[in-house]
Amino acid sequence: MKFEIKQFFRLLFYSILFWSSAFCAFVLIRYFGRNQEQVATEHIEEVVTASQYVIFGIVLGVMVAIVYTVVEFLFDKYLSQKLYLWFVLLVKSIIYFIFLIFSLTFIASLAEAYIYVDFPNERLWWKSNKIFWLVTAYFILCSLMFSFFRIANNKFGKGVIINMLLGHYRKPREVERILMFVDLKSSTAIAEELGHLNYSQFIQDCFYYLNRIVGKYGAEIYQYVGDEAVLTWRLKDKNKKNKSCIDLFFEYDYKLKKHSKYYMKKYGVVPEFKAGIHSGKIIIAEVGTIKKELAYHGDVINTTSRIQEQCNEYNESLLISGEFLKHVNLNKKYEAVSLGNELLDGKTESLKLFAIRKL
Repeated sequence: MKFEIKQFFRLLFYSILFWSSAFCAFVLIRYFGRNQEQVATEHIEEVVTASQYVIFGIVLGVMVAIVYTVVEFLFDKYLSQKLYLWFVLLVKSIIYFIFLIFSLTFIASLAEAYIYVDFPNERLWWKSNKIFWLVTAYFILCSLMFSFFRIANNKFGKGVIINMLLGHYRKPREVERILMFVDLKSSTAIAEELGHLNYSQFIQDCFYYLNRIVGKYGAEIYQYVGDEAVLTWRLKDKNKKNKSCIDLFFEYDYKLKKHSKYYMKKYGVVPEFKAGIHSGKIIIAEVGTIKKELAYHGDVINTTSRIQEQCNEYNESLLISGEFLKHVNLNKKYEAVSLGNELLDGKTESLKLFAIRKL
């Protein structure tokens, strides 16, 4: 609950910045495009300054931001997964359209009261008013732009889309990352039992709870490969945030067990996942022309995958490398049990492995 509240206020903060800036820009364009202002006073022509207009742009931006944040947050968290996309878009459009009518009527009343500019605000004024439809079109355009950045930020990770637009990944870049491969245990047996269609639905239901917590622990989902998910974090030397990947795994495991009755009733099986964690330098590069995406290259990726595969060998749910253990402080919440040195498939040098268990 605390994380969801934090998410809401983060979205509200960015919404206020975005929509206030957007409507201030609109108001200024509108202001400097007018040859003259119609003044509501009888004999005195008052000069209306740009700063007076900007105030109403900020007020309108804040109003839109609050409503936009509430609508988007509620739909994303509670309704989008249960409703068809076309229905979600239709309901959102109706809500926003009604809100624009009321908000612009309110702004027009304020403008008449404080800067004495004559705006249409009679009943059903919006039907034939060109400014209203211009604002509506502008709102739609800005909504698409804001949604694009939100979706891109969720897909690629915080700040990555800006770097892609600036061309930072056109040339391969070396970075230090934590990688975690999360894989379904006994996936082959479950797939044979459920069949392809039910198995796909089963995987969707499993990853639903993973997606609910990735933001809480600062994770970026690199990709899904069948019943496996690859998550990544920025590596910070001896930083407590390095433990976030371990915290995420055990909370994910807890959520799956918490909903075990649901899985048993619908699928006849309770999912269990295993994971391997490793850290080191990887190469990030932008690949593709028709379908662009960020690709990770390097030995760390292959090694992490091999570590995850060793979970079956040792009958453990979470294994980490000795290299990653150097960068994490487990405190008293977890214990690291040494499994000795392991020569992983395709490797020429052995790697020290540890099993992580929750105390």
